[in-house]
Formats: sequence, structure tokens, C-alpha cells
Amino acid sequence: MTAQIPVRWTDPEQQELEERVEAAELAWLTMDVDVRTLRVEIDNFALIHHQLLGPLYARLDELDALLAEAAAVRSGDPEDLRRAREARQRVEDLPDLDALFDSVREQSEQEQAPPPPAAPARVRPGRDAQRIYRELVRRAHPDLSTDPEEQRRRAAFLARVNEAYAYGDTGALEALASEWSTAPEAAPAADSPDRLGWLRRRLEWLTGRIGELAAEQVRLERSAMGELLALAPQDPDGLLTELAEQLLAKAAAQQAELERLVGDNGGADPDPQEDQTMFAQIPTIAAAAVPADAALLDVREQDEWDAGHVEGALHIPIGEVVARIGELPDEKLFVLCRVGGRSAQVVQYLVQNGRDAVNVDGGMYAWDGAGRPMVSGNGQDAFVL
Repeated sequence: MTAQIPVRWTDPEQQELEERVEAAELAWLTMDVDVRTLRVEIDNFALIHHQLLGPLYARLDELDALLAEAAAVRSGDPEDLRRAREARQRVEDLPDLDALFDSVREQSEQEQAPPPPAAPARVRPGRDAQRIYRELVRRAHPDLSTDPEEQRRRAAFLARVNEAYAYGDTGALEALASEWSTAPEAAPAADSPDRLGWLRRRLEWLTGRIGELAAEQVRLERSAMGELLALAPQDPDGLLTELAEQLLAKAAAQQAELERLVGDNGGADPDPQEDQTMFAQIPTIAAAAVPADAALLDVREQDEWDAGHVEGALHIPIGEVVARIGELPDEKLFVLCRVGGRSAQVVQYLVQNGRDAVNVDGGMYAWDGAGRPMVSGNGQDAFVL
């Protein structure tokens, strides 16, 4: 009679927990990699979105303000004036992100810190980079170990992995993959009396982490950049190109509308604000003929004023004229801008409201051309901007 080898008894509860923990770890690691990947793609998308489309959005906001101001000057309607003020305020309230980035970079240089890496060239890392990254996270995740020292080692290594992945550096990821070696798992052995308690705690922890990752994924997907990225998840770089084309088309349409409002200056000046042909019937005077003691109103923007202006002139940008009309003197006003277009709009508005105003033909370009004196706002040589 052949002796039978006794079958080793296995605790059914422990066996079930082993299977549930294994399944939960697989689900957790898969979700963790997915969320990390989504975060990298959204961060890259947001950065490239700002660099590529930021100037276009700024141009559209400026065109919106110019259109509203042109309409307000034409009509003098209080509602149009309110809309013009609000449109200009939106432009002025926009944060200067490039200046912010420059200040951060300057501060870093002063602290002798290494310069920030260049922006990623693409939104999404390539397929090889994704494959290597996923495998490395599954193998090296800090929470696969319960030993504090091993967790620190894994966390430091994974930080290098995340940086390489953010820039889609497949070569660096391959080097990291060859470098990595796993350490023994610090979990209790399968036949240890402590194993059952560890499995229960592990399952509870995994369940909590899966819930946190699910919430993070929803938050990322519902963010402004996440929702935009979701429009073309398989080709985010193509989406940016398409958005750029749409914004360019919109800007062209607004530019054409602005030119329709203020007229065509025959190509003498590329700035649609600086047109005067539609204002032929308003009072006009040559720059050389403006009296030396004339009350001058300069309606250009601050940077133009700082570059060069007439000493003693009153400076009120065109977008603020309506709100600050009470600051204007009662005497006859000679209104200046760069070449006479914006000043013509202001003169038209002032005349319609019973004020005595004259447009200086040719603006500051004509003033400078006539050899009349100018000063700058910074003490340097004055020029017309």
C-alpha cells in the first residue's frame, strides 16, 4: 500500500485574502500608472498650450477691447461705454505669465540653482516611453515595500523615472530600467502567523488608495486642461495645432471688423487703430501748426507715452477717456496719438459731446517729423513707439 503524502492545510480565509490582495494590488498599480500618465499629459498640455496659444488669446482680448472702444466712441451710448471699459479692464487684469516665469528664473539664477529644463516638445510621451514607464512603476513603486529604508530608495528612484517620463526621454528610461534591481519584500512570509493580519491591513490600505486615485483621476479629467485634452485624447498635439488655426481665423475676422469700423488708411500704417480716413470731416490741424501753448491730450498707451511724448501734455489712454472726461480742461484740446487714428476717434466723441477739440494730423510721427520737441518717461532719448 502506497503511503499518501498529507495535503498541507490552508486557511480558507487567508487564501481568499491572498487572492483579493493580489487583485487589488494589480488594480491599484494600473490605476496609479494611469493617473500619473494623465497628470504628465495635462501638465505638458497646459505648458505647451500657454506657449503656443497664449499670445493668440492675448491678441483676441486686445481686439475685443479695441472693437468695444471703437463702437463706444462712435455711439457714445452708455451701455457701449460700459462694455468698452469692461473689455479694456479684462486686458489689463490678465496676469503676465511670461514675466512671472522670467522672475522665477531670475530668482533661481540669483540663488545659483540650475536652470529649469526646457519645455517638452510634445504633450504625450511616445509608446516606448509609456511602456518602459509603466513597467518601472509596477516594479519600483515605493508602496510595494513595507520597509521604510526600501521605500525611500524606491521613492528617490521613481522621482528620476517621473522626470524622464515627463520629457518623453526614452533613452533615459531605458537606462533607468537597466539600473533598477528589486529588494526582498518585507511582507511576512506566507506561513507566518502574522501573515493574516498583514493581508487584512494591506487590503484595507489598497482599497483606500484606489479610492483616492479614482478621485484624483476625476479631478484631473474635470480640470479646464483635462476637459480640453479629452477632445482629442489620441492626438493632443494635433488638437493644439487645430486650436491655433481656429484662433488665427477668429483674430483675422476681428481684425477685418476693426478695419471696417475705423476705415482703411491705404496701407500707410499696419495698426488698425491708427486710421484716419473715415474722420475727414472732423476738425484737423497739422502738427507744425499747433500753438506752442496749446492744451494737448495724448490718448496713446502707457508704453507709447513712456517712449516719447510732448512735455506738458495730458495723458489719458483712449480706453479711459470716457471715464476720465471730467479731467479734461475746458479750453480747446489738441488731441494726439501715434498717426492720428485713435485721436480722431476721441475728437469725434468730444465734438459730439459739445467739446472744442482738434485732431493733430499725423499724430506723434508728424510731430516728430516737424522737429517739435519730445521727452521720454525714463530720461533716455525720446522716440515714437
